[in-house]
Amino acid sequence: MKESREFDVIVYGASGFTGQLIAEYLNQRYGVGGDLRWALAGRNADKISQAAIASGLPEKLTVIAADSADKAALAEMVARTRVMLTAVGPYQLYGSALLEACAVAGTDYVDLCGETNWMREMVIAHSAAAQASGARIVFSCGFDSIPFDLGVYYLQQVAKEKTGSVVKDVKGRVRKMKGHASGGTVASMKATMAAAMKDPAILEQLKNPYCLVPGFEGVPQPASHKPTYDEEIGSWAAPFIMAQINMPNVHRSNALLGHAYGEDFTYTEMLLTGPGEKGESIANSMAEPGMTSGDKEPQPGEGPSREEQLAGFYDILFQGESAGGETVAVSVAGDRDPGYGSTSRMIAESAVALACDDIVTPGGIWTPAAAMGDPLIKRLVDNAGLVFKTE
Repeated sequence: MKESREFDVIVYGASGFTGQLIAEYLNQRYGVGGDLRWALAGRNADKISQAAIASGLPEKLTVIAADSADKAALAEMVARTRVMLTAVGPYQLYGSALLEACAVAGTDYVDLCGETNWMREMVIAHSAAAQASGARIVFSCGFDSIPFDLGVYYLQQVAKEKTGSVVKDVKGRVRKMKGHASGGTVASMKATMAAAMKDPAILEQLKNPYCLVPGFEGVPQPASHKPTYDEEIGSWAAPFIMAQINMPNVHRSNALLGHAYGEDFTYTEMLLTGPGEKGESIANSMAEPGMTSGDKEPQPGEGPSREEQLAGFYDILFQGESAGGETVAVSVAGDRDPGYGSTSRMIAESAVALACDDIVTPGGIWTPAAAMGDPLIKRLVDNAGLVFKTE
């Protein structure tokens, strides 16, 4: 029984940059020795302890050593906790054995994965085991894809309340964002592209918005890969690099919720660049965006300063039109750098929600919206600096 396990949450990868932020947040919000029982884990116990001391964490925090390639150590570790939180990527290189161990042991699991090729592979390989054991495996619990996945979910709740039905066609538009791609995100993208170069089938999967819904072929999706002028909003829009991760997650949520948004649901996601010639010029310059700005890409374990994290933010608009022609719009905003400050809070609250909230979702491989929905929105608003509002 998960209720009798030693810990509620174990943070795996606790010596990494993002892992440290997650641990600091849990300590700040929930403390050590209180109602939430949590521990730190990773490959090297000494390195974790040193990082914990540098972060000002209490010495009484339990530290667990388990290499990502040591199946016996992973099995022993996941059996000790109700929820496994992992910040160790790229997941296609270091995450498969840990996810399998959780699926077998009935241990809930959250990650920061945006590697849709690996996620699809895990869905096919381990869904049955997770369903049998009761493990709730939840991918993409950071900036990719919580604000987008839950943003569409929230829009549909508002649409049903205002118009009596969901909206069939939804636009996600990033209005403002300040922050950088994390070193882990860049490494994951590189690992995905390397896999795609070796296997053309993976490249085709990456182009498929339904790649995380094996066996389902939905309606064609509107193009979002080239600059366009959005008449309704009055702004140029450019391709958004995270869309290739977020859109498949949104479609998987729809499928897991019994196609609650409709089997003919469409979703596009772009970055607004402003009106006029200036907006058009910026959109065109971003038509083939890089992952980073400047000459130096962030490396895994690197990240912005505390000041930069606090100065970061994002604001995303979600808009749809009801069958009766009424426009419904909501927004999701965050008050930290999206890739680090906000992401560390989002995944921490996702883990705590699974561990501590009365969420009746059965075992299986899930998305944040389908697994946790309203309880997670409440946690993010109450604790993590996110704002969900009707426009």
